[in-house]
Amino acid sequence: MKQDEIDQIIAEALEKEKGKGSRWHRPSKRNERIRQVRNVLNILFMIGFVAAILIYFLLPEQRPLFFCVGFGAVALKVVEFILRFML
Repeated sequence: MKQDEIDQIIAEALEKEKGKGSRWHRPSKRNERIRQVRNVLNILFMIGFVAAILIYFLLPEQRPLFFCVGFGAVALKVVEFILRFML
């Protein structure tokens, strides 16, 4: 294979890559907004998880409250998971 043929193949590959768009692009406004919502949901999940643990140990007679807070935190995490993988 001659140098000219190799250069031609490289040039064609570069042209194809230009047509696809850049791999390193700024996220769109929609993606940025989803990322912000996911961050808020993660923070709320962590707060809910810590609250559930505190309720479990500090208020042992309040098991229904523990379950409500714990399941609420898990529900927030499920919503975040759906946003991450579905959108």
